[in-house]
Amino acid sequence: MRRASATPPRRAANAQYSLAAPESLAVKIAAYQRRKMYAAFLALGIGDDDEILDVGVTSDRSFEHSNYLELWHPHKARLTAVGVDDASHLPVAYPGVRFVRADGRALPFADAVFDFVHSSAVLEHVGSRAQQARFVAELARVARKGVFLTTPNRWFPVEFHTLMPLVHWLPPRLFRRLLVALGRDFFAAESNLNLLSAGQIRAMAEAIGLSGYEVRGLRLLGWPANLLFILRKPAIEADRASVGALPPAARRPAGR
Repeated sequence: MRRASATPPRRAANAQYSLAAPESLAVKIAAYQRRKMYAAFLALGIGDDDEILDVGVTSDRSFEHSNYLELWHPHKARLTAVGVDDASHLPVAYPGVRFVRADGRALPFADAVFDFVHSSAVLEHVGSRAQQARFVAELARVARKGVFLTTPNRWFPVEFHTLMPLVHWLPPRLFRRLLVALGRDFFAAESNLNLLSAGQIRAMAEAIGLSGYEVRGLRLLGWPANLLFILRKPAIEADRASVGALPPAARRPAGR
């Protein structure tokens, strides 16, 4: 007779950093929220000819909306997708999209070479606060007109990745210890999950030296579930960046 183990079973996260099943309510809610995120992104005034960099694409294909920008944006030829995962399926699934395998904290592009930079649900996965600041600074560096970034709100009652309520409100050290005890070791590592509040994002932007930004909540059942960081670069700065800028075709990495 097998004895029951005293250690909780280890549950594996998918490439989307989620424990949710593909057809679960959590995934349907995520799709609903991402539709609103995409609408908010378009509301920045995205033009048909704007070159867009999407930072943090995933290899995950279990959720239809895993890479929602590539799925929903009609101008695929204006999209360059970047990620540490092997997301080379994207140009096949969405003809016109270009994929570059790179780290968002060290982007292989010149300053202000993309009109807009988009990144959804990536910031909480890049590591320490210093690494998160480096990531945001890189997005701002390569953007000419603006940056649109989303991340879960630490103060929403349910933690989206682990599907656990309230415990992520504990001090981070205690939260991580609890995750290990419950068999969620992957999310206990700061490099895999480091949640932020609106105040922490604002403090990060100030420390980097950014201006012209706003942090707003994207609500679910009346509560800010996701945070949107929106940076609009001054028109004069964008105009200066456009002088001598590469034409759209030249912005694409060779051989892709």
